[in-house]
Amino acid sequence: MRDVRVVLIGGTSNVGKSTVAQVLAEKLGFECLSTDRLARHPGRPWRTSEWEVPAHVAEHYRSLTVDELITSVLGHYERLWPRIEELITAHATEDRGRKGLVLEGSALWPVRVAGLQVPRTAAVWLTTDHSVVRARVHTAGCYQAATDEEQVLMDKFLARTERYQTLMIDAVDRLGLNRIDAGGAQSAAELADTVLAAADAQTAVGRSAGGR
Repeated sequence: MRDVRVVLIGGTSNVGKSTVAQVLAEKLGFECLSTDRLARHPGRPWRTSEWEVPAHVAEHYRSLTVDELITSVLGHYERLWPRIEELITAHATEDRGRKGLVLEGSALWPVRVAGLQVPRTAAVWLTTDHSVVRARVHTAGCYQAATDEEQVLMDKFLARTERYQTLMIDAVDRLGLNRIDAGGAQSAAELADTVLAAADAQTAVGRSAGGR
């Protein structure tokens, strides 16, 4: 790969960003981080054997409309952006023995990333059909066995997730940025190789000469 020290992987929830980012980081010998670790917005509203949904998270999804949920999460990402940009800049420009970075997260909003003036940085966005995300959330939340209330919260989360991806794709395509379909039969390793090839071909952050 050309001299890239930071690879950004954006996309909606449950599209596979974390898995692909981990595989890519191992391949490159880079550090792997999620924007969720910088500051977490109300998380996924379904319980697992290791997670009980906090009351404030349930109330967040229960009480807000889909439009309000989108406004809330995009506002959170906007407030988080200075910290993200600082992290990217530190890894891209300060060697000092620091490893390169694979950073993934929905907070990597295309308009903000496209405006980066940071060297040695590449970016791609993963997308998939809404039905794939819906199936993954239903499996993770044991949707068929969930209570009516739990299903309502998952439905709200999914509606926000799908709206986010629609808005994100519109922004990515309008700006001529690189996006990759993560919903096919490719393994995480194959997707990581596809991300790597896209990063290697970019002539500016998120953009290659041939478009997406």
